[in-house]
Amino acid sequence: MSEQGGGGEFFAGLLIGAILGAGAALLMAPQSGEQTRQKLQERSVELKDKAVDASSQARDRADGLRERGRIILDEQKVKIEQAIEEGKAAAAKKRGELLGQLEEEPVA
Repeated sequence: MSEQGGGGEFFAGLLIGAILGAGAALLMAPQSGEQTRQKLQERSVELKDKAVDASSQARDRADGLRERGRIILDEQKVKIEQAIEEGKAAAAKKRGELLGQLEEEPVA
């Protein structure tokens, strides 16, 4: 498994494990069914809130990476456009030099 891109899988596994562990702990606890259901409901709300927060953080991070990628792409476009212009200028200069040489050579 690659080190990149595994965060989502890890988080999903962690979340599923937490849910199953919490459920198992509550079901095995010595308390009434009503208390168990109440605790399960409270815990599910907590886990939902944590999942929403984690999702929001992941979305924010993705937006930041997308913006950073857009900035890098724009910088590269500028560099490529500059290189193209420099190439055109160099080609025009060389063409002028070659035409000048042709005009200077005597015709035999």
